Amino acid sequence: MPLAVYELALKTYDIASRPDKPGLALILDLMWSDIFFALGYALLWVGLFAAVRGGPLRWAVVLFFHGAAMLVAAVSTMAHQYLQQTGTTLEYGIIALWFPRFEEIQPILAQTVPLSAWVLLGAVVFYAILGPWLVTRAVEGWRRRPGRSLAGVPRISFLGPLGLFLLALGFGSLSMTIGSNPAEASTSLARDPFVNVVLTGFKEATAKKDGQDAAVENLSADASLVPTPWTEKRNVVLIHLESTRARSVTPYNERLPTTPFLDDLAKESLLAERAYTTVPHTSKAVTSVNCGVLPHLVPQNTEAEPGGIPARCLPDLLRGQGYDTVFFQSPTEDFEDRRELVNNFGYEEFYSQESMDTDGFEQTSYFGYEDDIMLESSEEWIEGRSTDEPFMAEYLTGTGHHDYRCLSTRYGQEDFSENDWTNRYLNCMRLQDIFVEKLIEQYKELGLYEDTIFVFYGDHGEGLGEHGRYQHNDTAWEEGIRIPLLIHAPGRFEDGERNAGLSNLTDILPTVLELLGYEVRNGEYPGYSLLHPLPEDRILRFSCFHENQCLASIKGHEKYIYHYDNQPNELFDLSEDPLEENNLAGERGKEVDERREDLLAWYSEINATYGDR
Repeated sequence: MPLAVYELALKTYDIASRPDKPGLALILDLMWSDIFFALGYALLWVGLFAAVRGGPLRWAVVLFFHGAAMLVAAVSTMAHQYLQQTGTTLEYGIIALWFPRFEEIQPILAQTVPLSAWVLLGAVVFYAILGPWLVTRAVEGWRRRPGRSLAGVPRISFLGPLGLFLLALGFGSLSMTIGSNPAEASTSLARDPFVNVVLTGFKEATAKKDGQDAAVENLSADASLVPTPWTEKRNVVLIHLESTRARSVTPYNERLPTTPFLDDLAKESLLAERAYTTVPHTSKAVTSVNCGVLPHLVPQNTEAEPGGIPARCLPDLLRGQGYDTVFFQSPTEDFEDRRELVNNFGYEEFYSQESMDTDGFEQTSYFGYEDDIMLESSEEWIEGRSTDEPFMAEYLTGTGHHDYRCLSTRYGQEDFSENDWTNRYLNCMRLQDIFVEKLIEQYKELGLYEDTIFVFYGDHGEGLGEHGRYQHNDTAWEEGIRIPLLIHAPGRFEDGERNAGLSNLTDILPTVLELLGYEVRNGEYPGYSLLHPLPEDRILRFSCFHENQCLASIKGHEKYIYHYDNQPNELFDLSEDPLEENNLAGERGKEVDERREDLLAWYSEINATYGDR
């Protein structure tokens, strides 16, 4: 009973913390699965203990009972904490993805999970180990007190446990079906957390993996560059703005002075007004930037495996034209095989936090320091080169990443929002802007500024609770996928230019190549150069990071999100509803069906280009 009360208390807290403040009917929809699971779970064990009265089998049941209690309690606690941190439910696929890579998520657990959560988990597990035994001893002691008699305690026949087992089975079955079609919330939230993990695991084990049966030839796998009479060998610098959403930087939101330097730079740059990521996750997005193709639409980092990218990437192509290549990042190199991924792109040298001096700098997230730690390594590498050939460099910032520790650095803080979480994030945007200014100043001091093409891009956005989601991996609304994208080439866009078409990160490679004056031979990339108007009939398609969470597409100003039937389809007119508050899907049933089928076919086609990985 205490375990049941604990689970119901967690679910009540989760429901109460939803931003939409559900009514009584929805609260009941979200609670029934938990109630039925608690009843079925309790009756199962009552039946087992009634059926097995003594002997070694009794001890086996006792040990199994405590082990099951610890498992259920631990899963429920972790699911609660995961929901609070991300706004999404814990599923089997997420556990299966990250548990084998525990060393990667250890810093996240150690530094972002509050002490209260660890204390709660410890207390629950301790109770699961000793609590039932202590309660049983206390009850038995009370029953044996003087003046009390054990007479009249009925003996339980075989039919008693059988009936309890049948009831447990019935309630357990109900816990799986309740909430299977909630009108206003996700199916997974409507399930008991333990039931949801089990069912999603079963679904993953039995699901057919589409798009993995036969590889599809990629048209850019054998690409190479051909100089033209207009070829100009300028340096290429990619500046990766971590977790940066368009609405939170000044060039895209003049009312928010978070990035004044980037705003000034935008006035002399080409700015993509409607730019989007491809998958809202760093390793996937940076693949699109460097390689000009859509990434593998699976949560595994297959692009870091040998031969894992079915295309020649920009660093590799430019190396063939005599360019030196280098990649800098302020985060640790241990996360998601970053060194191997960068090597597959074609970068010759790689510098991460481990090779930089962090003394005097503050941590701004659980795996990264201030981006300023890259400045010294950048200067040393540039000055240490023994060739006059041009180079390509990428600077991957980490300051914008969750958990936004940006209020205690030497740069102080600004008050951008009354909400503490939002204010911390926006101050991280400010710190990234300060780094960008220092980096541009470094290039000016080294005499390289005029000869360099700078590309500034957000790898993805960030959910701050607008649609109940936090962070980015599975946030397909505008706050999660719309990003800033600027091309700054001194002497080229002095009056500022704007491209109003739909664009994404695959457009960076063809834009840079056109600016340099190269043509592609024996290959074709899917993106478009931003130096020209983009096709009006272009459709952008997206996938969430974790499998079976969401797909989305934008056609014109209409955006469709498919949640794999975990919650209702969504369709928004972004021209009238940029904050995505008015769902039109119920009015456009046939169109919604067509767009869903289009997305599923696209998903299979993209994954087929990566073969059996």
